[in-house]
Amino acid sequence: MPEKVSILGVEFDNRTKSGTIEAIHDKINENKKTFIVTANPEIVMHAVRDTNYMRTLQNADHIIADGSGIIFAAKMLNNPLPERVPGVELMRDLLRIANEDKRTVFFLGAREEVIIKTVENVKRDYPNLIIGGYHHGFFKEDDPKIREMVKHANPDLVFVALGFPKQENWIQNNYHAFEKGIFMGVGGSFEILAGTTKRAPLIWRKLNLEWLHRLMMQPSRWKRMLAIPLFVKSVWRDKKRKN
Repeated sequence: MPEKVSILGVEFDNRTKSGTIEAIHDKINENKKTFIVTANPEIVMHAVRDTNYMRTLQNADHIIADGSGIIFAAKMLNNPLPERVPGVELMRDLLRIANEDKRTVFFLGAREEVIIKTVENVKRDYPNLIIGGYHHGFFKEDDPKIREMVKHANPDLVFVALGFPKQENWIQNNYHAFEKGIFMGVGGSFEILAGTTKRAPLIWRKLNLEWLHRLMMQPSRWKRMLAIPLFVKSVWRDKKRKN
């Protein structure tokens, strides 16, 4: 079984959720600096259009299949991935590990009221991890004070909730300044930790319809959802071209 599955030039980890968690846990224990991207069809299509962003993804250590469209595309290419690994679930698993191992975590991103509530809930639910610090997401992308704030905390894990492509670009542009740490873009996951946004019910998730539930809850996302049929069409064309 190949370690990676390539979809439109983006290399996805060919691992189960448990295998992904195990691989990242090993890197935490080894103090090995690691860049993680949780990618859905929107992110892949953005990378196809933006060569700089594609280069950022190519520098990531792990690209995780967060999106039922990614799983569908891998099947189309006759190189299936074992399962979807939702970014918010992976983040919660890493918080559990940080809690068990008493690791230091830094939270970067979202609105100020959301990040404050996120940290409050994390302190309650994971009392043994160390909050290295936090900062809202409204800052200039090249502000060195933010990097120095994170660096001073000496975190084992850094969750960056700035939305794509900003969160991956921030990690890419500041990664060199750190000697260790798991750096992971988590999109809107702080909203879920804070309780300001609800995930789809479990049955919707099992049916791979979480995207539809989000669209129903946030109809303004419809333009972003147009990336999904375009993504499927692009994968089909790429398959035909290679065959």
